[in-house]
Amino acid sequence: MKRCSTLLVVLACALFAGEARAQWSTPTIIDSLQYRSIGYFLSEINPANGLVRDRSTSGSPASTAAQGFGLSALCVAADRGFLARSEAATKVLQVLQTYWNGPQGAGVSGFIGYKGLFYHFLDMNTALRTWTSELSTIDTALLMAGVIDVKQYFDGADPAEAQIRALSDSLYRRVDWTFLQNASTKGIKMGWKPEGTAFGDWVGYNEAMILYILALGSPTHPTDSLGWTRWTSNYNYG
Repeated sequence: MKRCSTLLVVLACALFAGEARAQWSTPTIIDSLQYRSIGYFLSEINPANGLVRDRSTSGSPASTAAQGFGLSALCVAADRGFLARSEAATKVLQVLQTYWNGPQGAGVSGFIGYKGLFYHFLDMNTALRTWTSELSTIDTALLMAGVIDVKQYFDGADPAEAQIRALSDSLYRRVDWTFLQNASTKGIKMGWKPEGTAFGDWVGYNEAMILYILALGSPTHPTDSLGWTRWTSNYNYG
């Protein structure tokens, strides 16, 4: 009975809240959704290194993909006035420095990445590989999307913004996409582990589109254009 009463209270509150929200205008709802979404990247951040948790649970590591979304979120936060532009720039710069200065190497521990690519999960405090996670091509690509976003957004003459642009360029140019391009198929592999684990190619209509575009457009380590053909090889065109 106690459980049923509690459930009724919860349902009543939900209905009341729904009724109140029904009175909101579309712009108000959009503003609220945007503010709350960006709030995740401001609340689940390590202020010492800028890393963002993969999920809001105790002990969760940082996710390189989440970091990419977090960089774009900081641009929106500054643009919408949720954060002062200078404060957002400071946070962005901290993240870029963490990824740029983190040790790169082929060892099983003590590194943030290898060949300019980054591990899927990083320790929130040390910013080093955790959970024996893979060197992830898609996580790196999503991070680089955020890196390019902040480079384009922070276009001012302020020294911090100039440094953002310089570090963004350096991070993108350092990624050696060819390291994980399959020599036989020309597709880009999903990942690599220093322990010797093999991963298959990214194939099919999925988020890897951004990965292939970034790899093809690299000014320093572009992949073979046949990779795109490999990615679309199982498309069934009508």
